[in-house]
Amino acid sequence: MRCYQLLEFGSPLVESKQFIPAPTGTEVVVGVKGAGVCHSDVHICEGFFDLGGGKKAPLGGVTLPLTPGHEIAGEVLAVGPDAKGAKVGDVVLVDPWIGCGSCHVCSIGDDHLCSKPRFMGLNGNGGFTDCLVVPHSRYLIDLGGLDPVKMAPYACSGLTAFGAIKKFQPLLKTQPIVVIGAGGLGLMSLHILAMLGAKGAIVIELDERRRAAALEAGALAALDPNDPKVVRKVRDLVGGPVMGVIDFVGSEQTATLGFNLLGRGGKLVIVGLFGGAVTLPVAMFPSRGVSIEGSYIGSHAELEELIELARNREGGPPPIIINPRPLTKANEAISDLRNGNVVGRVVLVP
Repeated sequence: MRCYQLLEFGSPLVESKQFIPAPTGTEVVVGVKGAGVCHSDVHICEGFFDLGGGKKAPLGGVTLPLTPGHEIAGEVLAVGPDAKGAKVGDVVLVDPWIGCGSCHVCSIGDDHLCSKPRFMGLNGNGGFTDCLVVPHSRYLIDLGGLDPVKMAPYACSGLTAFGAIKKFQPLLKTQPIVVIGAGGLGLMSLHILAMLGAKGAIVIELDERRRAAALEAGALAALDPNDPKVVRKVRDLVGGPVMGVIDFVGSEQTATLGFNLLGRGGKLVIVGLFGGAVTLPVAMFPSRGVSIEGSYIGSHAELEELIELARNREGGPPPIIINPRPLTKANEAISDLRNGNVVGRVVLVP
């Protein structure tokens, strides 16, 4: 099988040929039909997160060589003797957020918050390959006839957006939320809001192409953050105090803008990992009753809930912008994402 591996941080991925693994125990071999390329893959290839002020945080738990890719969908090719509930031919989405299985957060189903994770594509090999071994069938979710290439991004992009959006219930039914960033996550959030029957979103995005894509995806409005009247325009569109903002960028500028938009009692959820540091007036937190909450991916139960929502929606899930590319273009996809040249989601197809 082919796989594209990271041999050294900051260097391009290298094609490698390996034997197709034979599953043992509870293992399942999945032939990859689609592997989404996430901005986290850029950070993984670089080997660090930007903390601002010239500080960089190295990625922990990454052992090279590594096959990246954590948005994985495909077909079951072989099952181990103890793999229950999976059979050859099943078309599945792979939940890559595998925890240690024994700590407190894993015991309550929040494996994605585990401090000793075994995440596929980060702490172990992922989906930039022809096929891969999944350690247990419980990490497979039946796609029920949905297209695996189109559904691959739901393993991270979809789940991350869904996990952040759920933090605003029941506000979703009464007021539009504000979405900062119309990259893969921001655009995905618009589709999920539509599936949930929410009031929708006002999008703030720097790139004109992405603003257009946001409007096409159902945004109520798409505004330029450099507009000096952007805060007033958002409040006018909401029709009152802004109670919910999701920052899918996570930079100093976007986090500050999100905070400044909030009305009394409002909440800012920060998802993006662009990097940097932010300084906010501490007195504004108690005096305005606002809160800032981080949102990191989502639980396995939430991923199952999201896929069930997509499977059961009449006409299927709203179409997201997918840019399929051959697996051989993995380095090109990473570069384009790093340089901001992607609208929607790139999916590598072996």
